[in-house]
Amino acid sequence: MSPTGKRARAVVLERFREPLVLREFDVPAAPAGGLVVTCRYGGICGTDLHLQQGHLAIPTPLVLGHEGLGTVAEFGPGTPARDAAGTELRAGDTVMWASSIACGTCVPCRLHREPTLCENRRTYGVNRALADGFELAGAWAEAIVLHEGATVVRLDDGVDPLAAMAFACAGPTVVHALYERRPVRVGETVVVQGAGPVGLAAAALAQLAGAAKVVVVGGPAGRLDLAAKAGIGDVHVDITGPGGVEAALDRVRAETGGRGADLVIECAGVPAAVAQGLTLARRGGSYLIIGQYTDAGDTPLNPHQIVYRQLDVVGSWAFTGAHLTEYVRLLPALTARFDLRGLVTSFPLAEHEAALRAVAGQTVLKAVLAG
Repeated sequence: MSPTGKRARAVVLERFREPLVLREFDVPAAPAGGLVVTCRYGGICGTDLHLQQGHLAIPTPLVLGHEGLGTVAEFGPGTPARDAAGTELRAGDTVMWASSIACGTCVPCRLHREPTLCENRRTYGVNRALADGFELAGAWAEAIVLHEGATVVRLDDGVDPLAAMAFACAGPTVVHALYERRPVRVGETVVVQGAGPVGLAAAALAQLAGAAKVVVVGGPAGRLDLAAKAGIGDVHVDITGPGGVEAALDRVRAETGGRGADLVIECAGVPAAVAQGLTLARRGGSYLIIGQYTDAGDTPLNPHQIVYRQLDVVGSWAFTGAHLTEYVRLLPALTARFDLRGLVTSFPLAEHEAALRAVAGQTVLKAVLAG
């Protein structure tokens, strides 16, 4: 019997490449130093599709959902009544939380000051299995239990929760990339490869950072139309159009004055995009790779393009609680300038399979499950 007397439904990945299962669990009391949060939305990320297909080594069964938003239901013993930014936190407040908790003791955490590379990251919706006692440990649920060490950030009252979910994972991922790995400099021309949530987050944040021109190259056309309507990107090039890939790349080069972009950001997640992107940067420019989160295989590329263009090639992996905090702080500016809510389609929790099909088929840009 649940100590709280409450039950919550959650979407469970039981076996790879099989349909997900909607199960019901007891809602426990909040753990010491932690919280119980009532989930309002759990975002569907492209990575979730890979998880279901078994493309990453994760334990099963587990509740999916590494990005979410909800309201504080209960504080555990000793839990500070303040969020990561020091803002007072009360029951009923709307919050987001970082998906991962770094261990703080491994070599990357302790010596290299790189918690995103933590060797022992505990990640909600990814590696917190039911067998280990983590039942409500994903955002595709009606409630989630956040343990000590989780980064929790309160949203301003004026921020639309659905708009916040547009870049729930992509936003802090791009904050990490553009803040610590290779910043956008005022007046630069930026090309973004990919028109999914990560690509549009990169384009929007590049615009906020003062880029003179942002070119989004991706597809399908419907995604680019949504981006344009939302005010994200200055130029939109459909790489899936009738002219083919080379015609699209020639258009991008023309939009950069024939010299190439100061910064090209790869957010497509397609290995072939890397070889293409190297040719879109100017000599002395930078190539920032964010999109290859899942190992989708090898691709041939011409290393002469790196040397000839004297490129800085930089990778960026995931994000920490600090980057989520910065994303939430940026939400008022992002939502004032861009129609983020228009990018999001909401599905009931029970319709998770339809939502996954919509994401896989690219008929929606950003899907969320409503708890």
